[in-house]
Amino acid sequence: MHDDAWTTQRLAPPRGRPRVVIDTDAANEIDDAFALAWALRRPERLQLEAVYAAPWSFAHRREAYRARAGASARELPCFDAPGIGMQRSLDVIVTAFEKAGVLPAGRVFAGATDYLRAGEPPPASAAAEHLIALARAQPADEPLYVVAIGCPTNVAAALLLAPEIAERIVVVWTSGYPSHAPQVNDSFNLEQDLHATRTLLDCGVPHVYLPGFQVGAQLRLSLPEMERWVKGRSALGDWLFELYTHNPLWELLGIDDFFAHSWVIWDLINIAWLIEPGWVPSTLVRTPVLGEDKRWRAAPGRHLMREAYAVNRDAVFADFFRSLEGAG
Repeated sequence: MHDDAWTTQRLAPPRGRPRVVIDTDAANEIDDAFALAWALRRPERLQLEAVYAAPWSFAHRREAYRARAGASARELPCFDAPGIGMQRSLDVIVTAFEKAGVLPAGRVFAGATDYLRAGEPPPASAAAEHLIALARAQPADEPLYVVAIGCPTNVAAALLLAPEIAERIVVVWTSGYPSHAPQVNDSFNLEQDLHATRTLLDCGVPHVYLPGFQVGAQLRLSLPEMERWVKGRSALGDWLFELYTHNPLWELLGIDDFFAHSWVIWDLINIAWLIEPGWVPSTLVRTPVLGEDKRWRAAPGRHLMREAYAVNRDAVFADFFRSLEGAG
């Protein structure tokens, strides 16, 4: 691992037009599609090289959701195997490109069909292979930003298959509670693949941590805002409006009424930090250890990471809304 001086320099906010790849469980719910749409509509600020489909499944929460949504919840598609979730995410990624009027050819890659397993070789995939090749070709003084908005399986697999790429990338991941919080991290991105999560946290790769709870959770969007600023603005906006009003998680959560309701568009925080780091204030902290109980444990001797502690919700959505004008 590098010393604090090198890590501090590497974790400085991005300048200019950074090179970016996005690793996403895009079919899991709607926030990934919103983040993809924003990234695709801001090419003057982000050089989007590729998008990878991440595995995902709600199978580990089946019983909890059954208690909330009833016995029928056991049969919902979200409980299918993670490889099926990855394939569905591929379809959503391609649709996002098409709705944004951008050709997806050569820029969309399938990820792992299962999670990392302790004691087993990391799963190879087109996504991991592409990330490794892209990172190896990256100049030493200009990191490739890996936007992780799902479980970090593909990213961790690439780091295990080619540990040297840790010197060429910065991982920007959203998940969980702030590192000082005492709560159990019952966060979808974190808990699906705990081995991948610990690999990301423990291997020393420069890491920007954007807590979902308490920070990203401020990025709430209501139906009236969708109707006023998204619907009818473009083909891309109409597609996002359709996703918002037909969120696959709402059946699972038993939500059937828009009255006084809003939804968190969590993954916009990753794109926001890259476009304008001032919208997502952050500081350097020691990377915590993730305990067996999914709680953070302070570890004073650990490597540094950058952690967000706030987000300018209005500035984020203002730029996002403007980006949809005339798309597709």
